[in-house]
Amino acid sequence: MMATRTTTTRTTPVGLVPSADTPAVAAGHADFSFEALVQAYLDCRRNKRSSRNALTFELNLERNLMQLHTELNEKSYQPGQSICFVVTHPKPREVWAADFRDRIVHHLLYNHIGPRIERSFIADSCACITGRGTLYAAQRLEAKIRSITQNWSRPAHYLKCDLANFFVTIDKRVLSQQLVRRIQEPQWLALAQQILMHDPRENYLLHSPPRLVNRVPQHKRLATQPSYLGLPIGNLSSQFFANLYLDTLDQHVKHQLRARHYIRYVDDFVLLHQSPEQLSTWLKELSAFLPERLGVRLNPSKTIHQPVCRGVDFVGQVIKPWHRTTRRRTVLHALKRIETTPANDLTETANSYFGLLTQATHSHTDRRKLAKAVLLRGKTVNTLLTKTYKGAR
Repeated sequence: MMATRTTTTRTTPVGLVPSADTPAVAAGHADFSFEALVQAYLDCRRNKRSSRNALTFELNLERNLMQLHTELNEKSYQPGQSICFVVTHPKPREVWAADFRDRIVHHLLYNHIGPRIERSFIADSCACITGRGTLYAAQRLEAKIRSITQNWSRPAHYLKCDLANFFVTIDKRVLSQQLVRRIQEPQWLALAQQILMHDPRENYLLHSPPRLVNRVPQHKRLATQPSYLGLPIGNLSSQFFANLYLDTLDQHVKHQLRARHYIRYVDDFVLLHQSPEQLSTWLKELSAFLPERLGVRLNPSKTIHQPVCRGVDFVGQVIKPWHRTTRRRTVLHALKRIETTPANDLTETANSYFGLLTQATHSHTDRRKLAKAVLLRGKTVNTLLTKTYKGAR
């Protein structure tokens, strides 16, 4: 018998292949491939295709991509205008959205350097990494608690910490040196540092009224920081850079403090130990290490040190003996959102909350409350209480 081999090929979408009349890329301008740029565009438009910036870019898609490709290879690329707006949940904060073409460049950079650098991260660094979302973090912490308590049969304590005003206090000078140590290709290092050092405050549109902007505390606003401090919340590049920045903390905890049970999600992290005295010692060491090495500080009002049997609140779930539940505040907010969300957005919002609640091991009661609120709005819910539908009852 003759074996047959099936091959899978990736095809570039029609309209994204340079035509025969397109001038060839000069010999010295082949650092950023057009194929990689197309893939970055496809990644960027996922879930963003209906936005105004994305639609405007797609009107002349091939021309815009070729122009961006030329600018990158000729080193003439400059970031465009950003948009700043304020969100109020769970608390008021600024969000900065880069222009669509700039977000394509962010994806281009991340696709090339991100996976390679992330492979050097510890397994307990969870945020903004494929496969390491909130469910991964909650399950991993639960497994660590079961391990240290031998299935809740022995006492243990936890130390939960949060970094004060993390994104606006990141020192870009320190981060730049981290990039130098991690990226060997000169053209990719230059692009990473250009994205890092770009100050969106120099060219942006404000899409929130001043009264809403004033609700954001001054010490949490990017606009009040010196130019070398702070990353804009809302960009893929900022999420990746923040993870790289705090890898220094992760490595210190694992290799200097030698903490076996540790996990971090963005700027929230938890350490476990049988001895509360050991956790207090680690707290003192971290309080000195973080300002000295990274220029960030612990938030004393969010530092919690207590027995694990009382429950560990982490990534929106509360881990208790033998079960995980959704944080009460999150459930109450979900019910309020269902009551006030416009009818056109109700299905998407409800299904988002059903998905969130389903992550907890004990969520039936909360899902039943959510289903009741959805039914009162005239929608249908499946018998498993995990999904609602577009059609009304």
